[in-house]
Amino acid sequence: MKEVIEKINRILSDEDVRKQINRIVQSSSEKIWILLNEYPHIKRYADEIVKIKDYSISHLEDLIKTAMRNIEKNGSKAYFARDAEEARKIISDIIGSDKVVIKAKSMATEEIKLNEYLRRLGKEVWETDLGMFLIQVLEEEPSHPVAPAIHITRKEIAKGLRKIGIKISETSSAEEIAWSVREFLRKKIFSADVGISGANALAADTGSIVLVENESNIRLVTSIPKKHIALVPIDKIVPTLEDAIKVAIVQATYDGLYPPTYINIITGPSSTADIEHVRVYGAQGPRELHIILLDNGRLRASRDPVFSQMLRCVRCGRCLFECPVYETIGPGYGYEGFNGPMGVVWLYILGHRDAAGYLSMLCAQAGNCGMACPVKIDLPKLILEIKKEYVRKIVGEKEFSQ
Repeated sequence: MKEVIEKINRILSDEDVRKQINRIVQSSSEKIWILLNEYPHIKRYADEIVKIKDYSISHLEDLIKTAMRNIEKNGSKAYFARDAEEARKIISDIIGSDKVVIKAKSMATEEIKLNEYLRRLGKEVWETDLGMFLIQVLEEEPSHPVAPAIHITRKEIAKGLRKIGIKISETSSAEEIAWSVREFLRKKIFSADVGISGANALAADTGSIVLVENESNIRLVTSIPKKHIALVPIDKIVPTLEDAIKVAIVQATYDGLYPPTYINIITGPSSTADIEHVRVYGAQGPRELHIILLDNGRLRASRDPVFSQMLRCVRCGRCLFECPVYETIGPGYGYEGFNGPMGVVWLYILGHRDAAGYLSMLCAQAGNCGMACPVKIDLPKLILEIKKEYVRKIVGEKEFSQ
């Protein structure tokens, strides 16, 4: 509670940050409406994904088994992590004595606090997504699942980058900042031993992971190092590769980034069969692909008649752009990287019930988030349920009933 209050007060007292959040939220919302009118088939995909996700949620344990079997069939290694601690241990064992780790943006690795864990083990860890890189350098928390640095002003960016030797001034253009970071990160990328990514979706029938991006950093992270580790929450599993691609397209559109520059499909480590038609792993890309399926409360949620619908979430973050509370205080409506309406419910599902309860009290119950959600999650209802539970805990069941 204290952390949230301090963050809210800090944002409310900084006029530049408030103006920036307000401007970006409004422009992003408008951009999404324009895209949906221009590409009406995306709404049809979103409706299909509701059915795909509902099937996946009700058959989740079977899909996990199918996915793990096909991942191994492709020459990769499959793991199941019950919680954050188990996931961190699996990742550290895979990394072993390797030192330099590069990362694509992954909210799942934020969920398990992977960066802090690896640094304690003496690893050099670098985010390669520009927004996440800025978050790392400035020691901030992501403010949005797709656009993590929207709350950081150019003045703060310049100050942070100068600390690590990137010569940028407060008057530098966005292009100059991006190109300078590119040069800095290229050296880290080409010296890395391990690349870590998440996934937008995982196809059970092929064991493939699908990743959508614009920067091309994911392609580098997943192809340059000798090892690629993908941490994939089990709610990302869908039956087929076609389903997975549709998820990626909808996620990109409802964040306002359609068409995406790249959609990556990865099915096993790199290989070649050009020598006497014998398959050899480790051609120009990684020799090893390790895919870790993360539970961390999701299986429990899949059996909940009320909260199971949250596992439909494609992490587009559109609910944040339509939320009046988020538009006012941005990441102040959040805790440990879980922001806005979706963040409140994910905190609850992942076991952070006190944090979710406190944040639910900030919700104005405007209902915008539910109407905007591409996969029809009734976020207002879920947040109200969390709010009721929190109030019961504070005042007691007897007083609450009265």
